[in-house]
Amino acid sequence: MDVTNGVPGVNAPDPNTYEEFWPYYVSQHLHPATRAIHVGATSAAVVCGAAGFVFFNPLLVAAAPVIGYGPAFASHFLIEKNKPASFGHPVWSFRADFRQVRKFFTGRLEADVQQVRKALHLRPEQRTLAEAAKRHLRAA
Repeated sequence: MDVTNGVPGVNAPDPNTYEEFWPYYVSQHLHPATRAIHVGATSAAVVCGAAGFVFFNPLLVAAAPVIGYGPAFASHFLIEKNKPASFGHPVWSFRADFRQVRKFFTGRLEADVQQVRKALHLRPEQRTLAEAAKRHLRAA
């Protein structure tokens, strides 16, 4: 298990437990736009899926994963410049998507983001790990 400044799992792409996975998941969602897109897409997918069940509409149920994952995946490639955590840990990532939404709406997500940013020694202007890596490579 990797421990960075007391935050287990921040740099661990292969955590042993979901609780170790959570800081890694947060580290892959550092840009505010990525988090906003994830929260919006996950929320829209839940509404779409629920409406599909309530109105007995299988197309809405089938559309829910596309609505949830399409924008979220795009945000990883276009904004965060990484690959979705769900590629390596689909079940934990699915669970973490909902934890991220819950923490966002209860105002507790930013504390986790700041803890991970501190553990990674990111400067305020470095909104993603990709930006931090570019700066590091330019300095080398």
